[in-house]
Amino acid sequence: MSNLHRLPIVGKRIEALHGDAPALGPTQDPASKRVFVLAPGVAPVSDAEGDLDGLLQVGDLAREVGKTVRAIHHYESVGLLRPHARSKGRYRLYAKDAIARVRWVGKLHELGMSLAQIQQILTVWGQAASAPEAMRKIRAIYQQKLEEVRTQIARLSILEGEVEASLDYLTTCKTCDPNELVAACSACTNHEETHAEPELVAGIYATAESPKP
Repeated sequence: MSNLHRLPIVGKRIEALHGDAPALGPTQDPASKRVFVLAPGVAPVSDAEGDLDGLLQVGDLAREVGKTVRAIHHYESVGLLRPHARSKGRYRLYAKDAIARVRWVGKLHELGMSLAQIQQILTVWGQAASAPEAMRKIRAIYQQKLEEVRTQIARLSILEGEVEASLDYLTTCKTCDPNELVAACSACTNHEETHAEPELVAGIYATAESPKP
């Protein structure tokens, strides 16, 4: 029998199946007379639990998470998402837990992780011998990402200061003679000697020729 491992940041209805399992055939819902086809490895959902009415089509899921339908399909193709069931018309149907999964993928992607790296997290999770070991490994990954984020924030903070200094420096340019040639900027006399020229400004004309007398 195949082993089922729960995926992180999802509820009870979405599970990852490790190993091949036969697809289930069409299932008749006695309450509504609707026929739906279950995706491989997904347990039947009954109207008695109210889950069928709560399933989302791919367009609904995409709008809920602010992604394109193409992105949702791509997540599914690389194994990061799977439909909960299929409708009679073979449309993919997703449980509400899929919202958490797609947002989880999106956040890690914003943190600079590729989809392959995100998929590796699921592999690490699924192959762990125990829950504590799985959590320890995930925590180590997140700890490393936190350090990378803090380094990036520090770097961006420095750049923020340089941009602010450049804007302050360029404010003085409003007092420049409107007839002054652009070439004269490399030998500007409108700024005080104590007002150092920021690199974000100096770099614009660093290789330009000096203005001719």
